Amino acid sequence: MTSRKKRRITLLGLGLMALAGATALVLTAFNDHITFFYGPSEVYANQVPEDRYFRMGGLVAEGSFKEVGDATVTFEVTDGANAVPVRYRGLLPDLFREGQGVVTQGRMNGEGVFIAEEVLARHDENYMPSEVSEALKRGGQWKGEGIENGAVDSSY
Repeated sequence: MTSRKKRRITLLGLGLMALAGATALVLTAFNDHITFFYGPSEVYANQVPEDRYFRMGGLVAEGSFKEVGDATVTFEVTDGANAVPVRYRGLLPDLFREGQGVVTQGRMNGEGVFIAEEVLARHDENYMPSEVSEALKRGGQWKGEGIENGAVDSSY
């Protein structure tokens, strides 16, 4: 082999190694910032990795809302089959109420309570996030009112 050909192969190999390293770094960064969505039945069945930040959605269970004090509230999110207790400290959206669709973001604590850092309520009676509608369908509680896949809204 000539020295020119050997140099070209060496540079090509180094370039491929650099590209592989950059790809690994990008994928690692994405993995740390991806927020997965789970329904109450999946959370109840312990399908969520421990200490994982995720979204959980469903309906606010009737009769579950309680004000604890110091701007802290508790309620349950249900898909009809299972319910997960949620604790949230902060201001709730104006449209938040029992029996309505909700998406929460946070983590599970060691006691089986979802500690929400953010609570999002649906916008009107025709809107249902697709993740929530899918969780309700899996739980057998879907009352679609003509909306098959849920509406798309960039604020969720």
